[in-house]
Amino acid sequence: MAEETKPNPEEAQTPPEKPAAKEAKAKKAKPPAVETKPFNEFIEQHYLPALKTAFAKQGVSDVDVTFVKEKIQIPGMSPTDDCWQVKGNWNQGQRQFNVYFPDEDIKKRKAFSSSANGVKPSTIESFMIDERKVTLDLMVFYVIQRLNAQKWLAWN
Repeated sequence: MAEETKPNPEEAQTPPEKPAAKEAKAKKAKPPAVETKPFNEFIEQHYLPALKTAFAKQGVSDVDVTFVKEKIQIPGMSPTDDCWQVKGNWNQGQRQFNVYFPDEDIKKRKAFSSSANGVKPSTIESFMIDERKVTLDLMVFYVIQRLNAQKWLAWN
């Protein structure tokens, strides 16, 4: 005679985990932040387009934003090594700004200068020094905020 087997009540209570559920959990992982991309890639693919979009929202349509490596053109500064810079100008070149990245890293030192009427900038100032976390949105915001302080984009 064959013995009758009874199902184990503990096994019956826990349904087997479906493989699809495991895959769904793995897919929910966030993609890496754009700020973690290599410096040049981040600036060229994300920062420059974001700046252009922000200027367009301010009503500036003729902005020209470039990314170059050259000496800082401030009178009185010693001619040091080349420095990566985001250079922007609009209003037929009458308004211009530079964001400097001496360490080739968005999380390290940054500086800012601006000038009007085609004149080279005469001062350079620190930029985003109090921020613990540097994000694309903050970098764009600080440029727009700084230019608004000059009353170049909007009148207060």
